Amino acid sequence: MPALLNPAEAEFWVGVGLLIFLAIVVFVAKAPAKILSALDAQSQAIQTNLDEAARIREEAQRLLETLKAERAEAERHAKEMLAQAHAQVARLEADAKAKLEESLARRQLMAERKIATAEAQAAADVKAVAADMATQAAETMLAQRLVGAKADPLVDAAISQIATKLQ
Repeated sequence: MPALLNPAEAEFWVGVGLLIFLAIVVFVAKAPAKILSALDAQSQAIQTNLDEAARIREEAQRLLETLKAERAEAERHAKEMLAQAHAQVARLEADAKAKLEESLARRQLMAERKIATAEAQAAADVKAVAADMATQAAETMLAQRLVGAKADPLVDAAISQIATKLQ
């Protein structure tokens, strides 16, 4: 017979004592219930942590989706602003071009008016000079005719009086 089952051996009594101790612990101290309740509490804490982690993950997923939507909206808004800026640049460029053409046309018209005025002034000056020259030529021609002809004493006297009467 093995030493563990022989009551004359010390190992037998150690085994019996161990069984009694375990029986006391199980029935009196209710250790398995405490162990189970501790394991249940631990399991519950782990489940709570898992649920919290799942909730946080879902919240992070929603936040990520929100941020993606906001980013897409911001990119769309930036594209719209860029398109508006390009359109405004095109409008401003067209306005500047139209104003430049208008200014050039106005300056050309002013230059043409100045040229026309200068031409009219030059024509008037030429006419005045031509009239003066014609007057001088007529005076010279009359003077030559009168010198060549016999002088009439009455005409000579009248001519000499004309200078004094005109002043």
